[in-house]
Amino acid sequence: MSDKNKITMSSPDLTDAERQAVQAVLETPNLSMGQYIREFEKAVCELTGCSHAIGVSSGTSALHLCIRAAGIGPGDLVITTPFSFISSTNVILFENAIPVFVDVDPHSGNIDPEMVQQAVRDLMIGNSRAETWRPPKLKYHTGQLKAILPVDVFGQPADMEPIVNAAHKNGLKVIEDSCEALGTKYKGKLAGTLGDYGCFAFYPNKQITTGEGGMIVTDDAKAAEFMQALRNQGRASGDTWLQHTHLGYNYRLDEMSAALGLVQLSRLEEMLQKREKVAAWYAQGLSSIPGIELPVVEPHTTRSSWFVYVVRFEPGINRQEVIKQLSEHNIPARPYFVPIHIQPYIMERFGYREEDFPVTMDLGHRGLALPFSSVMSKQQVEIVYQTLGEILRNLA
Repeated sequence: MSDKNKITMSSPDLTDAERQAVQAVLETPNLSMGQYIREFEKAVCELTGCSHAIGVSSGTSALHLCIRAAGIGPGDLVITTPFSFISSTNVILFENAIPVFVDVDPHSGNIDPEMVQQAVRDLMIGNSRAETWRPPKLKYHTGQLKAILPVDVFGQPADMEPIVNAAHKNGLKVIEDSCEALGTKYKGKLAGTLGDYGCFAFYPNKQITTGEGGMIVTDDAKAAEFMQALRNQGRASGDTWLQHTHLGYNYRLDEMSAALGLVQLSRLEEMLQKREKVAAWYAQGLSSIPGIELPVVEPHTTRSSWFVYVVRFEPGINRQEVIKQLSEHNIPARPYFVPIHIQPYIMERFGYREEDFPVTMDLGHRGLALPFSSVMSKQQVEIVYQTLGEILRNLA
C-alpha cells in the first residue's frame, strides 16, 4: 500500500492556511498570551453563544479548572461515568474528591440520565440507598455531593435535559465534558453549552486540532475570571507579573496553537460534513456484515460530530483476533473504551469490581474503533470494511 493510501487510525485535516497562520506567529516576538488566543476565544464565543471562552493547554486542563471553579475539594462527591477517557475521572481525583460512577445507556454509551437522577436523590437525601452509589471502600463516606460531570461520548451528546434539571434542582454544578463533541447538537443546542461549564479538546484526532489544547465556555463571569487566573499561574486581574492571588497552573494555550485553532474553527462546518460522509460510507458498507452493531444516533441528537467510528461485535466474536488480523492487513483498530472502574489504580483505591457496571463492561468488551478522520477517502473506508467483513466470515 502506498503512503498516499496508507490507512491511519486518525489524521488531522490541515491546509496551507493553517501552516501560514502558524508561520505568521513565528515571525512575531509574541508567542504566548497575545492576540491570537484572544481572537480564538472570541471566535469560540461567537460559535457557541457563550459569554466567556478560556483557551487552555488541553481538554484535561479545561476540566480541571472547571472542577476548581465549582468549588470541589477533598471528600466531595462528583457523579460521572465509568465509560470515558480517563481524564474525566482524573480531574476529580486531582482535588482529592470522589468520583461516583453510574452506568451508561446501552445504545449511546453516554451516562444514563435516570440513574443520575436516582443517584442525586439518594445522595442528597442521605438515606440508606446512598450507600449503593458510593465506591465499595467508601460505603460510609459522608462527603457532600457537589457536581455532575457527564461526558458526550464519541461525538454524541449525553441526554442533558434531565441531568441539568436534577442538578439545578439540588444546587449542583454541571461540568459538561464535550471534549469529543465540538459541533454536536442536542435538541438543536450545541453540546458544551448546556451545563454551567463546557469543555472542548483539540488533540489531533478531534474535530479540529491545535496540536494540544482545549477550551472552556461559560456564562458565569466570576468563574471565567477565576479560571483565567488559574491557567496563568494564579495571576488574578490586577496582579503584576510576579504576584499570584491563587494557587494556579501553567495551563496556557500558546499563540501558535491558537492561530492554528482559529483557522481550523473557520473550517469546522466543512470538516463536520466530511466526517458525516465518512460515517455514512462506513454505515453503508458495514450494514450487510453479520455480527456487527453499528453506532446508533439517539433521537435527542440533532447533529453528531462523529469523533470516532465505534462498532460493537456480537457476543462470541474474538475481538483481539480481529484486531490482530486487521493489523496484518496494515489496518489499525482499537478497543474503545477500557472502562475506568477497572483501571488498576481505581480498583485499588476504591474497590470496584467488573460487575459493578455491567453495561459499561459489556460495551468495553465489544467495542472497536475503526480508522476514522475527515481526510479518509471512500477507497480507504472500503478497504477497511471489506477486510473486516472477510475476517469475520473466516472466523465464523
